[in-house]
Amino acid sequence: MVESQGSTPTTGWVLYDDSCGICSHWVPFWAPLLRRLGLDVAPLQSPWVIEMTSLAPATLLQDLRLLHADGRLTSGADVYRFVMRRCWWAYPLYLLANLPGGRQLFDWSYRSFARHRYAVSSACHLAPRRS
Repeated sequence: MVESQGSTPTTGWVLYDDSCGICSHWVPFWAPLLRRLGLDVAPLQSPWVIEMTSLAPATLLQDLRLLHADGRLTSGADVYRFVMRRCWWAYPLYLLANLPGGRQLFDWSYRSFARHRYAVSSACHLAPRRS
């Protein structure tokens, strides 16, 4: 494990699309909370991310990703579930996102947003923040 900026060892990295206005604003906003959970943040476009995941850039950019320290990769709505399960105030949302019907709705909502994130960013006038 790698030491994060705080005293909690880094157990993984939340990887976000740095070319998406919403992603490049909100993931860094939540970085202090994520670091307390042992997670650091990095853009999917980082050369080391492309090298570590061995995914083609077009595939890599389809989803929010969580790269675990052991090399495993969690993608999409499951990244949110991973974080919500470890955050006391988000735990009720984690439970809802796993109920029968709730899981499908949560996955559909995530997928719909992911497909349209650039249009949503544009409509919200959120230009990407480059790292």
